[in-house]
Amino acid sequence: MQLLLLAVAPILAISTYIYLHDKHEKEPIGLLLKSFFLGAIVSVLIVLTLYLFTGRFIPVTDKFSIVQQFIQAFFVVALSEEFSKYVIVKYFAQPKKEFNEPYDGIMYAVMVSMGFACTENILYVLGGGTEVAILRAFTAVPAHATFGILMGYFMGKAKFSKNRFQLNMAGLFLATLFHGAYDFFLFINFIPGISIGAFISLIIGLILSKKAMLRHQNNSHFNTDK
Repeated sequence: MQLLLLAVAPILAISTYIYLHDKHEKEPIGLLLKSFFLGAIVSVLIVLTLYLFTGRFIPVTDKFSIVQQFIQAFFVVALSEEFSKYVIVKYFAQPKKEFNEPYDGIMYAVMVSMGFACTENILYVLGGGTEVAILRAFTAVPAHATFGILMGYFMGKAKFSKNRFQLNMAGLFLATLFHGAYDFFLFINFIPGISIGAFISLIIGLILSKKAMLRHQNNSHFNTDK
């Protein structure tokens, strides 16, 4: 039970933080929970299906191959996982009438991402113990949140733009880019010290995420102070 709580705690903390920063017109809790559980179940199932497909056609035959690990990081892992989240935001959340300001893109994308991260984190923590729980609370879990924020920033803009397709694709691309970069530096850890690149990419992602949240907060049509 203790490990389970350690696995879930950072998920709840980040979800609450993003929710509290939805300053102008908060989303219905029911829709947020549905988004979370879709991420926790449906997104994971989509990823497992994509892994089976890509693993067959894009196998890693040499774990010391930088090129193969690059492909694995960006096109197998990052694209599969971010696409699975994108599909839920695009077809479940974005059409909702409650999705009525750009920040909502961030809100729903993060909830889907946190649902996915919750399932993933529970599996890792139950298998790895307390040390893994603490490490992932400050790395992998916030990383998933940043991917969600960066995707949601553009998907929030897309809802109210004539360039919806381009903006949606920009969100998917940016989330995949940062996810791929984070994983790539971890996958090539046979190069001494290279893993620091993952933390640098995470820090950059966190900075951009903070700016994205502030921009949507300030530009909200519910913002009476602008």
